[in-house]
Amino acid sequence: MKLDILAVGIHPDDVELSASGTLLRHAALGKTFGLLDLSRGELGTRGTPEIRAEEAATSAKLLGAQVRETLDIPDGLFVDSPEHRLKIIRVLRKYQPDIVLCNALTDRHPDHGRAAKMVAEACFYAGLPRIETFDNEGNKQEKWRPKAVYHYIQDEQLTPDFVVDISPWFARKMEAILSFRSQFYDPNGTEPNTPISGKDFLAFMEAKGRVFGRSIQAEYAEGFNVARTPGVGNLFDLW
Repeated sequence: MKLDILAVGIHPDDVELSASGTLLRHAALGKTFGLLDLSRGELGTRGTPEIRAEEAATSAKLLGAQVRETLDIPDGLFVDSPEHRLKIIRVLRKYQPDIVLCNALTDRHPDHGRAAKMVAEACFYAGLPRIETFDNEGNKQEKWRPKAVYHYIQDEQLTPDFVVDISPWFARKMEAILSFRSQFYDPNGTEPNTPISGKDFLAFMEAKGRVFGRSIQAEYAEGFNVARTPGVGNLFDLW
C-alpha cells in the first residue's frame, strides 16, 4: 500500500498532539496517510503499553488512517543505531510516502529531537540502493526516498517555517488527543498528575492552535519546521 503521507512519532500520541489536524485536512483533499509509532511509550508515567496501544488504535480509526504500525524501539533509552534506522527504512520502503511528518527538531522531551534526527536520516538512507532490506515474506525492497520531511512543532514554542490551517478539523483533532484517556485530562482519573494531564493543558492546546492560526488569519493552525529549504511551484498557493 502506497501512502501519500507517513506521520511518525517516538511516542504513540505525538502525532495526534501536533499534526493530526494537518492529516485530517489532507485526507479531505483525497490524500492517504498512515501513522508510525517508533516506541510503545513504555516509560510514560500514566497508563501501560497495552493501554496506549488500544488508545492509539482508537485514535487511528477516528482519524481515518489507512494503517498504524508500532516499532519496538525503546522509549527513552533508544540510540540512533543502524538497527533502528533499518527498522524505519523498512517501513518507508513498504509504504513509499511522498511526505514524512516527524518529531520536532528540538523540544522539552529529549526523545523528540533525537527521534527527529533519526527519522530524517532514515529517509535519506532509504533512497540508497546498496542498503538492502527485506519485507516480512523475504522479498527484497526497492529503494525509496520521500520528497519532503517536515517536523511538527511540539511542546516548545518554536517559530514555524510554515503553518497549516486546520480550523474545520480542530474539534476532531481534540477528539483524537482525548482518545489517549490514560494520558490526558480525566476528571475521574486516579493516576499521577503529569505536565500534560491537567485541564489547563487542553486549554494550552487550543491557545497554541490559535497562535499558529493568527499569522494566516485562520482560527486554528499547526506549525512545522524544515531542515531543507522547500521549493514552491505556484506563488498563489502561498497565503
